[in-house]
Amino acid sequence: MLRYVAGNGFHVVGAHTDSPCLKLKPVSKVKKADYLEVGVQTYGGGLWHTWFDRDLTVAGRVMIREEKGGSVSYSHRLVRIEEPIMRVPTLAIHLDSRGVNDGFKVNTQNHLLPVLATSVKVELNKEFAENGHHAILTQIIATKLGCQPDQICDFELQACDTQPSIVAGAAKEFIFSGRLDNLCMSFCSLKALIDATSSESDLENESGVGMVALFDHEEVGSNSAQGAGSPAMLDALSRITNSFTSDSKVFTAPLPMLTKAIQRSFLVSADMAHALHPNYMDKHEENHQPKLHGGLVIKHNANQRYATNAVTSFIFREIAMKHNIPIQ
Repeated sequence: MLRYVAGNGFHVVGAHTDSPCLKLKPVSKVKKADYLEVGVQTYGGGLWHTWFDRDLTVAGRVMIREEKGGSVSYSHRLVRIEEPIMRVPTLAIHLDSRGVNDGFKVNTQNHLLPVLATSVKVELNKEFAENGHHAILTQIIATKLGCQPDQICDFELQACDTQPSIVAGAAKEFIFSGRLDNLCMSFCSLKALIDATSSESDLENESGVGMVALFDHEEVGSNSAQGAGSPAMLDALSRITNSFTSDSKVFTAPLPMLTKAIQRSFLVSADMAHALHPNYMDKHEENHQPKLHGGLVIKHNANQRYATNAVTSFIFREIAMKHNIPIQ
């Protein structure tokens, strides 16, 4: 970046990577009436009734112990089981006094446990070790990772739907998918950064730092070690600013230089907006009804839940206008 000097601003798009889901409990082994179930806990604010009667699997990361050359090492591996291995079944209407259609209230402790297998089938195979989780689940994960069940030390797994996302609708204008909030903005921001730097010439006249910040745990308050409320963002800005200067004083007193960079920066918090629902039009205020195909939505909140004000919204609209992007 030939025009960049330390202290110049950052052009940031911030988004989050997490979505509401069912996470496996540390001890997930549950057995009731000869059924093997998986203990889960809710993460974020989800519509939990939508998890019933779906083809579910698990995905996440697994801690693996490996022995090489007489030494032991540990690593974490990402895993996703492709085929459906469990389901949260709805109670038959015959057993619910036919009142379920008057209001479906989910007891997340008792009703939201996915069924993994029956003990009648699993008891035929006794070779798996127990570790607080059903042995058959541990075996499935080990097989996917190409390791032995006893090499799995721990894991962080969540339930997920196996149904793939699809572009659909009669005019192929909709995306039928889970987790659009906020993988959609994560994808779009990263693609924009790549497209803006596809060649060296794209950076020759760039005076600022283009940046994408993808945070975790936004759904539960952003206060984790990698959340938007953590020092991760400020630390990254400081390291980047410091790396572009040879002044040794910057490393001993970086705040003035970093403060200057922040004052010259602009951040767009990119998240999803709720379009007007044709069956629930009363849920939107008459003069503020975001429409599909209506363009990007600028969110406002009088209680400062968003960083939008007259200055930031004006800058955003001006940028959009220069690129012929509609705004609502």
